[in-house]
Amino acid sequence: MNEYRVPLHIRLNRVVLRPLFRSLFRILGRVKMTGVENVPLGKPYIVAINHISIFDPPLAVAFWPEAAEVIGASDVFDKKGQGPILKMYGVIRVHRGDYDRALFDTIFAILKSGRSLVMAPEGGRSHKVGMRHAMPGIGYMIERAQVPVIPVGLFGTTDDFWQRAKRGEKPQLEIRIGRPIVFPPMTEKGAERREARQHYADLVMRHIAGLLPEEYHGVYTGQAIYP
Repeated sequence: MNEYRVPLHIRLNRVVLRPLFRSLFRILGRVKMTGVENVPLGKPYIVAINHISIFDPPLAVAFWPEAAEVIGASDVFDKKGQGPILKMYGVIRVHRGDYDRALFDTIFAILKSGRSLVMAPEGGRSHKVGMRHAMPGIGYMIERAQVPVIPVGLFGTTDDFWQRAKRGEKPQLEIRIGRPIVFPPMTEKGAERREARQHYADLVMRHIAGLLPEEYHGVYTGQAIYP
């Protein structure tokens, strides 16, 4: 596995982009962040967020206490507004629904290099506050990488955020960071191992649900694991 390195021009772009987006979110809304003490700075971990709208990843990444790597859906790269920003930040493309060995090699190289990775276990935005079922991908990452998962609940990033902000409402935005989740090594085989991956993925979502109001729990209603 090749060593993961962030190109110099991407590192320089991030020096500009992260403060810029922090300022924009503070101008447009009221940002509150809690649980920063739960982040194991300088160590490898996965940041798992709920994903309602296009505002979630930039909000989480802009305010995260260290520059994290990010994976994002490949179709977003073709959009005029979002695509260039994703490329400038160095977001890693994900082809939803496909097994991509090169992608997973990159992910494990990122984590092995001691960096953090932001992802949405749902595999895409829901456009509704209620969470959807997690895809098993994060379960596979947990199995292979054996790094902690930091659950993050994002509140207020609904599709109408921009419209409300333009009206001067200053919507409340919250980033709620939970304690690291450490998973034991998997011992299951075959079909049972696939079920275990999904179980791990669902556990992550249940921890995220525990950081959010009940109306955000979606398919995990009644299953939330509270801090």
